[in-house]
Amino acid sequence: MARMPLESLGILVRERRAAAKMRETAAAIGISPATLLRVEGGRIPDIVTFGKLCNWLNVDPKDFLGSDKDSKKVAVRQRLEVSAHLKADRTPKRETINALAEMILLAANARHEEPGQ
Repeated sequence: MARMPLESLGILVRERRAAAKMRETAAAIGISPATLLRVEGGRIPDIVTFGKLCNWLNVDPKDFLGSDKDSKKVAVRQRLEVSAHLKADRTPKRETINALAEMILLAANARHEEPGQ
C-alpha cells in the first residue's frame, strides 16, 4: 500500500467526525477540542495525539509513516518514538516533517538489515 500523506490526517478526521460535535468527538479521542480543531485545520499533531487519532480512525500509523516498499517494513513504534523528539517545534514546515520522516525510515530500515539486529 502506498503511503498516505500526513497532511491527509486532518481530512480523514473531519470526514469521520462529520456532523458530530467537536467536544464530544475530542473527548472520545482523548484530546482537547482545540487540538481537534487544529488537526482538522491541517496542523500536524504531536506524536501522542497522532497515536490517539490513528486509534480513533482505525488506521495503522504505518499508512502515514511506513515505507512504500513492503519489503522494508519497520516497527511503527520505533518511528513514533523518534518523532516525539520533534514535538518542541509547534509549527514545523510540512516539508521538514516529510524529510525527517523519510530520513528516520531509511535509518531504521538500515538498522534492521544489519546482521545480528
